[in-house]
Amino acid sequence: MSFKDQIAEDLDSVFLNLDEFGEEHKIEGSNVTVVMNNDQLETLKKGQILGLVEADVMIFAKVDDLPRDLDPGRLLNVDGREMIIIKAGRNMGLAEVALRQNRTG
Repeated sequence: MSFKDQIAEDLDSVFLNLDEFGEEHKIEGSNVTVVMNNDQLETLKKGQILGLVEADVMIFAKVDDLPRDLDPGRLLNVDGREMIIIKAGRNMGLAEVALRQNRTG
């Protein structure tokens, strides 16, 4: 098994496992297993990472489970709430998305 294959397997069996770190959330109308990591977000905020200071929540999910368009400024419906994407990245099949509550209206 290649390293990339092992990482992909670990995403499901460990990191996104519902018995370990994963939680089910409805994103854009679909049930998606995510890890919400506000501790990591708070650590990054202390470092004054550009844009992340405005974020309220950070989620991690499989790239294939999220919409392709994760551009900053886009609205993302999470559990029935419209949230604004502040920053998003992808690495080895895992997406990391920083979101801010939509406070307009």
